[in-house]
Amino acid sequence: MFDASAFIDEAIETLKTQIDDKAIIACSGGVDSTVAAVLAQRAVGDKLHCVYVDTGFMRKGETVEIQEMFAKHGIDLVTVEAADRYFEVLEGITEPEQKRKTIGETFIRIFEDEQKTCGAKYLVQGTIAPDWIESGGGVRDTIKSHHNVGGLPEDMTLSVVEPLRELYKDEVRVLARALDIHVSERQPFPGPGLAVRTLGPLTPERVSVVRECCAIVEEEFEKAAMNGEMELPWQYYAALLPVRSVGVHGDVRAYGETIVVRAVRSMDGMSARYSEIPHSILQKVSTRITNACKGSVNRVVYDITHKPPGTIEWE
Repeated sequence: MFDASAFIDEAIETLKTQIDDKAIIACSGGVDSTVAAVLAQRAVGDKLHCVYVDTGFMRKGETVEIQEMFAKHGIDLVTVEAADRYFEVLEGITEPEQKRKTIGETFIRIFEDEQKTCGAKYLVQGTIAPDWIESGGGVRDTIKSHHNVGGLPEDMTLSVVEPLRELYKDEVRVLARALDIHVSERQPFPGPGLAVRTLGPLTPERVSVVRECCAIVEEEFEKAAMNGEMELPWQYYAALLPVRSVGVHGDVRAYGETIVVRAVRSMDGMSARYSEIPHSILQKVSTRITNACKGSVNRVVYDITHKPPGTIEWE
């Protein structure tokens, strides 16, 4: 049985010995990085410099939600607006591994810029076990390079500290509840954000489509779960596929891309079963998406692949 109280005490003491100078913590607003931030703040106090990077790949309204959440926990948060920088370095990149590694390197370069401002020596990350397991190394095959592991450049000037490295998602959620962090039940969101839910060219316009579609999926699934029509999945989202097909809007030919809806049940993210969503809910999602994205999306499909053989995210 995982003992959250014992882990918290041990992690705080370990962080005190690991961090003897100023540290930056990468705060994404997810449960992993938030738990790491709260633990690090308790360990080193004002030595901690908390930074949230708005990459341009965040979900609808997410930046404001994250700022408000950290304020409630008494954590001063620096927000770096980096959308233009990310879209520039990712222009023309469509191969998933290259995309993830470019995002990871840019992520670190931004924190190195912040390092010059605050004089930090360390970078605290909310890395958990599935991140480094799937990123490969040694005898492990690379499934996908997580930006906070496989995407780290070799010449980075910050020393990485990872207090949650050996934990799985279900254990981190237990910690979050023990620390009274209200994002404890927040569904997982990939570090590269909507960039890995936008397959094909990464443009502000295509990412905007994914942002709207993800919001629709979340709204409809959460409303249905609240009304007792379905069980809320462990993770649920929409991804944009670079697949065009012919459709009809009114009496007019429509030639648009395809949105795939993905929802899974899982414990720790290492394996997953697709969620059996009622057709009536999927129909609402499809209608809302095609109405909201006229001119860009004309087809919605539902992914019924388990992990394995698929992964939870498409990239």
